[in-house]
Order: sequence, then C-alpha cells, then structure tokens
Amino acid sequence: MNAWREASPTARLLLVAVLFTGLTTFMFLPLLAIELTAQGIPAGRTGFLVGLLAFSGQAFSLLTGLLVDRFGAHRVMSAGFLLRVLGYVLLGLGGGGDQAPLVAGIVAVGVGGSLLGLSTKTLLVSQEGADPRTMLALRSTFVNVGVVAGPALGAAVYPLGFGWILAACVLSHLVLGTCLVLRRSVTASRSRPAAGRAPAPAPDGAPATPWTLRQWLPLCGLGVAYWAIYSQLNVLLPITANEMTGSTAAISVVFTANGLLVVLFQYTLLRHVFRRTTARTLLVLGFLAFACAYATLIPLAGWYSLLAFVVPVTLAEMLIGPSLDEQAVNAAATRRTGLALGAMSAAGALGSLFGSSASGYLLQTARGGSEVWLVLVGSSLAAAAICLLLPKVRTRHA
Repeated sequence: MNAWREASPTARLLLVAVLFTGLTTFMFLPLLAIELTAQGIPAGRTGFLVGLLAFSGQAFSLLTGLLVDRFGAHRVMSAGFLLRVLGYVLLGLGGGGDQAPLVAGIVAVGVGGSLLGLSTKTLLVSQEGADPRTMLALRSTFVNVGVVAGPALGAAVYPLGFGWILAACVLSHLVLGTCLVLRRSVTASRSRPAAGRAPAPAPDGAPATPWTLRQWLPLCGLGVAYWAIYSQLNVLLPITANEMTGSTAAISVVFTANGLLVVLFQYTLLRHVFRRTTARTLLVLGFLAFACAYATLIPLAGWYSLLAFVVPVTLAEMLIGPSLDEQAVNAAATRRTGLALGAMSAAGALGSLFGSSASGYLLQTARGGSEVWLVLVGSSLAAAAICLLLPKVRTRHA
C-alpha cells in the first residue's frame, strides 16, 4: 500500500493506535450490556448505562474540537488515553453494590473516546505528505478491522472473564499512548518551528477564505441526515431482517459483510477510483447509493433483498463518512480543524438521536409494510439534492 509507505512515522503510529484501540474497544462494547446484566443490574439501569456511554462519547464533540484547537491535538489525545485507562480500571472496580465507580468509569471511557477519536483524526488530516482524503480512507479501513475482528475476539476471551477484556483495553491504551507521547517528544526536540511563522498558502483547490455560516449549514444538515439514515442499520434493519428471513443471525451476516467490504475496498475506492472527484460529488453518489440500498428492501423479498442491500449501503458508508469530514477540513479556517471535525461529530450525534427516535414512529405507522423504506429512499434523494448546495471544492492534495 503506497500511502502507508509514504506516510510519516507519526501517521503510521497513529493508524496503528486507531487499529488496536478500535480492536479492544469493540471487544468491550458488544459485551458490556451482557456483563452488566450478569452482575445483577436490572435491564432498565443497564440500558441507561449503555446509553450513558454513547452520550458521553458524542455530547462533547464541539467542546472537544475547541480543546483541540486551543491546547493542541497531542495534549488532547494524551488526555483521552489517560481518561480511557482510568475508565476501564473503574469499570473493573464497579461490581457489587457500589455503582459509583461503574458510572464514573462509563463516563470516563465515553469522554476519553471523544477526546481520542477527534484528536487522532485531526492529527492524521494535518500530516505532511498526504491529503486528508487518503488519511481519512486509511483511518476508516483500520477502524473497520476492529469492528469486524473485535467482537469475535471478545467472544473468544469472554469465557475467561470480563476482566481480561478490560485488561486488554488498559494495556493497549497504555502502550500506544506512551509510544505516541514519546514519539511526540522526539519529534519536538528535532524540529522547533519558528514563532510567528506565516501560515502556508492554501492548498490546491482549498478555499481562500473559510466558509460562512450559510455555507456550513447545509454541510451540518447533511451530517445529521447521514447518521439519521445510517442509524437504521442498528434499529429498523435488525427487526426487519429477522422478520424477512426468520433468522436472528441475518443481521450479523449484514454487518460482517459490510465490515469486510469496507476493509477491502475503502482505501482503493477513495484513493484510486475517485481520486480526483470532488467531495461534493462523492456525497451525491453516496446518498444515491443509500436510496438504492433501501429501495432493495421495498419488495421484502427475504434473503434476496437483504443481500442486495449490503453492497449499496456499504458504498454509501464508504463515500459519505470520509467525504463529510474531508469537506469540513477543506472548509475550516486556519487552526480550526478540530472545531470543524467536532461540528461534524456533533451533527452525527444529533442525527443518530433523531434517527433512532424516528424509527420507532416509522415502525408503528408502517406496521411491517414497505412505507418505511419509501420514506428512507425519499430522505436519501432529498439529501443528495441538498449536496448540490455545497461549494465545489477539491480535496487538498499534498
């Protein structure tokens, strides 16, 4: 992979950190509710604690972006590693009657994940020698390796005890955090940038001035729309897949195939096939792919509909997610990359909340019919049209 060889040592270490922290995180996440229930915690409180973890990881995105711009991505990343290590330790101590360590640990893991995710993404798109599209594509690939392999690895380790999974999380974050801090210290001692240095000229295709609020609103709206539509994979699709196929394993097939396709084709698609395509065009194509994906479910044709759904929905994921971040990076003012990426994360949190809430209403009104998929097809087409309101900005090539 040329991009891996051409990436700086710091970028490669960041990608390794993304891989292994993602792997251990997805060992932990799918089993959290099972472990809490096994500890005798009631289902209602278990649901609250799992929701608290998601809320803690999403609610502070804008603040995290401001912190990245104010204090620097490296400091925020170090804080994220420390918070996550502390959180996993507290989760290990949170059994029994005292649930205060449990709640504190969940919040620490969630907030630490927010700090860690946004700071590493900011560092990757800021690396010299590679454009943001390449780094975002590589990051997505490495994240999805964890998404695919993490749950299987967690299931294999869980019989030994949940503590072993927490220990793996602590160890991975400690080792990788220490390596990145040491790498930063060595790099800082070798290169000391001159104070007051003038900012570099805008890269090819980047806007000469940052976007106005009127230009940002459609982009944030698309972030909300993307996550509202994508969230149906976690809400509507599992229920529908079970009803269409009569198998509870159907949704696992969808997620496994989705993750494998992203791992195999994400980088090639964005780096080679669509290398010179603007992010706006990729967003249009992505939302059109969403429309095609949900259209395959209208006939409710069992496994045929479900398997036909996988390819276009994966294509939509591969095109839209990185392109939203790329568009935000290209539109950001100087030294405001963290805030731009934080805004997209906040839009994603709002979209996920709205999508999950709306899906319940859609299920009640549709009553098992195809109307729900027609609504999602229409929403996807409307989002594709909104993409045309964005300025046509090419990616920043090194």
